[in-house]
Amino acid sequence: MRTWMLRLAAIVAVFPTLATPMTAQPKDLQAKVKEVFLQKLAQQEVAATKGADDFRKGFSTDTELRQDIKNKQIADYREMVWTAWREANHDFKEDKLIAPHALKAKEHGAWHLPAALEPNATMPFYFGSKKDAQSPAPLFVYLHGSGPKAQEWEVTWQWAQMFDDAPSLYFVPQIPNEGGYYRWWQLSKQYAWEKLFRQALAYGVADANRLYVLGVSEGGYGSQRLASFYADYWAAAGPMAGGEPLKNAPADNCANIGFSFLTGADDMGFYRNVLTSYTQAMFDSLQLAHPLSADKQPLFRHRINLVPGKQHHIDYRPTTPWLKQFSRNPYPKTVLWEDFDMDGRHRSGFYNLQVLARPSDNRTNYEMNINGNHVDLRISDVKYTTVQKDPQWGIEMKFHRDYSEATGGKVRLYLCEQLVDLSKPVEITINGKKVFSGKVKASLQSMVSSCAEYFDPCRVYPAYIDLAY
Repeated sequence: MRTWMLRLAAIVAVFPTLATPMTAQPKDLQAKVKEVFLQKLAQQEVAATKGADDFRKGFSTDTELRQDIKNKQIADYREMVWTAWREANHDFKEDKLIAPHALKAKEHGAWHLPAALEPNATMPFYFGSKKDAQSPAPLFVYLHGSGPKAQEWEVTWQWAQMFDDAPSLYFVPQIPNEGGYYRWWQLSKQYAWEKLFRQALAYGVADANRLYVLGVSEGGYGSQRLASFYADYWAAAGPMAGGEPLKNAPADNCANIGFSFLTGADDMGFYRNVLTSYTQAMFDSLQLAHPLSADKQPLFRHRINLVPGKQHHIDYRPTTPWLKQFSRNPYPKTVLWEDFDMDGRHRSGFYNLQVLARPSDNRTNYEMNINGNHVDLRISDVKYTTVQKDPQWGIEMKFHRDYSEATGGKVRLYLCEQLVDLSKPVEITINGKKVFSGKVKASLQSMVSSCAEYFDPCRVYPAYIDLAY
């Protein structure tokens, strides 16, 4: 651990010196930003340790640091903010990632998960590189299936070494507890995934635009849910031998990422083959409805196959080579997001959208399209009606969705130079009504708030607009 901390300190120390515009700012500004970040990290930890309700509620990422920024200063300020964020994560007292030595060396670390979210929960993990992957490297999160957890973890580590995707990094976790906590999508595991995103990106070991999630069986269910819930972080996702009801993993959210799904055609356990076919039909339908994004990019890039003649055991090797061809676009000009809860918790943000007030207790569907400097948002309430239920276990298998115009909510729209021309007026419509027209000012507040919200080097946004509807 000490070796890794020294290495991290060295990484921070050699971060590029800021350019001239920043030298005119108070020398202690970066220190002030770092202190804000340390406070936000502490608030996040307190919310997780107090209890499930507090973790679900989250905390405010807003800051009282207020300073307008000229457009020509954006790059320098963004670099300063990200440096302060990295230093804050380095100094924050918590379980850390281990150094990514060779995966075959079988070195592992462990994170203690908050007892308020899951009692007696420690998540061991292998974290290592293949073919001496150089940082920042593609990172695969590989989830094991159900069964004795020690055995499943060992088998998953073995498979990870066999996959043809090097040079790469692998994070291979072991489920903390069996029984009722044997699910990769529960609150305690959400805490772990967000810690992984935050540390891997802050430490600079993972390529922010080349993060992947995959898993087999129970890991297939988990990776399908995580693909939809955290789609704005992934380049691609690859569940295998699974099959979630689409209510648990809305396919719409997987616009802009690669999605591979392989299940045996004869894998009838818990209707895995049937549910995989429903997922295939939904992705095909979405692709027909949304062939291209606002900037003329393919929205749904998927490979969903029922493997002929196979039951629960299939060949897992084709997945990661297919996933690795994808890189994340962190600035899509079309975003589809069904804001759903996972274990009772909603994401507070997705791509460049942040929810300040949900319009109702129903799910909310967001569709954003940016054409030039015009941002069009369509925001709807979503109600599900179950149209097919399994008679044996009561599994809700198929659904109908009804949409109605949402009112009474509030959303924050983050903007950057990759999405709009910040030197020109921006026009925003929500459900066909103009809600904003004018220039958007860059500010330190926006950069600090978005960094604390997403902890993503690509999403330190210089500007935002809060919009009620």
